[in-house]
Amino acid sequence: MYGKILIFICLVFFLNSCSKNKISYEPTEKIDPYTLYKEAMDSFEINDFVLANKKFSEAEINFSDPILAAKSSIMSSFCLYSLNFFEEAEENLNRYLKNYPGDKNVIYANYLLAIVYFEQIGEEKYDLKPLLEAEKKIDSFLKKYPNSEYAIDLKFKKDLVVNQFAAKELHIAKYYISVQKWVPAINRLKTIVNDYDKTIFIEEALHRLVEIHYHIGLKEEANKYASILGYNYNSSEWFKESYKLLNKDYVKMLKKEKKEDNRKLFMKIIDKIKLK
Repeated sequence: MYGKILIFICLVFFLNSCSKNKISYEPTEKIDPYTLYKEAMDSFEINDFVLANKKFSEAEINFSDPILAAKSSIMSSFCLYSLNFFEEAEENLNRYLKNYPGDKNVIYANYLLAIVYFEQIGEEKYDLKPLLEAEKKIDSFLKKYPNSEYAIDLKFKKDLVVNQFAAKELHIAKYYISVQKWVPAINRLKTIVNDYDKTIFIEEALHRLVEIHYHIGLKEEANKYASILGYNYNSSEWFKESYKLLNKDYVKMLKKEKKEDNRKLFMKIIDKIKLK
């Protein structure tokens, strides 16, 4: 109790002494922002993004012209992105969008923000959050600026994001298959078939559905998915795997065809010898 009273008395004494004595601050010398910007660009051009970011940030603070300050800010954000300082780049871009909403580079800033999220997407075994955030930012940009020069690139990246969602579903499905949890495996594979049928993983997903249903004795379901696979992708390796699984004589047939081919080749050689 006495300790708290003593701290309070000291605080009152300090505040009173501050009020009696004027505290003056000498203004620091203003740095020429144009010089800072030039130094930043010199560093930027030789890929020294650490120094460039520092100089661009200093230039932004010192520019009285909001247009030039905004330009310095966006350049600083790009430097942070180039250094893979994604969290800092995101923070800088959001600050830019808040401080300079009327700047001509706002569309580019939104595009770069979407790219920052996209670059953080890991492999299918990693966290889902960056993937969801990337999809959200890309969708937001495409909705707001559908005809911008950056829309084509983000549409392509959206396809990659969708492929990554499918890859994640397949990765999880394979895990469930490995531990013989058939129902959750089937559910994950059906998600790919229903929601990600335009991705590169659709063929394997269909084959895995054939494989699981055949294994658990649901031959009719296995044939159903094999028919879908055959109708749409009858020249793929996954269709051949499904065909071999459902047609035990397939391997024998291939061996027989190979023997027939070898026999025909042998007979041709014999005929040539006879002619001589």
